[in-house]
Amino acid sequence: MARERGRKLIAQNRKARHDYHVEDTYEAGLVLTGTEVKSLRAGRASLTDGFVEIEHGEAWLLSVHIPEYAQGTWTNHAARRKRKLLLNRAEIDKIERKSTEKGYTIVPLSLYFKDGRAKVEIALAKGKKSWDKRQALRERQDDREKQQEVGRRLKGME
Repeated sequence: MARERGRKLIAQNRKARHDYHVEDTYEAGLVLTGTEVKSLRAGRASLTDGFVEIEHGEAWLLSVHIPEYAQGTWTNHAARRKRKLLLNRAEIDKIERKSTEKGYTIVPLSLYFKDGRAKVEIALAKGKKSWDKRQALRERQDDREKQQEVGRRLKGME
């Protein structure tokens, strides 16, 4: 069988970009069991409640839901288990330093396969206030209205 190439997206956390100001992003590998990989290849996962915690110099991905593999037997995995992230020591130290500052958290943005290996994109993020969210929505809506107006003028429909 030919080796996989490229990037295949499995799950994305769109709400994270709405709720947080993303400062830095990092790509990390995941330590998974066989049934978790098979479940991910079926394209099933949820990052909505997920977060990253650093304990004893190791990064851990928590509360990410990878459902049990349907054809799995007694070797199936727990859906919301703690999963280890594979990062360089310098990256872990840098993330840990920043995350201890007030208001910072580490959230997963997307889960994907890159050249056949499961990866997760994590972000060092700062929480948005409710007025920031409203302002972002307003800007997005204004941009959409501008594009619609340009389209109408190009079609000659004033």
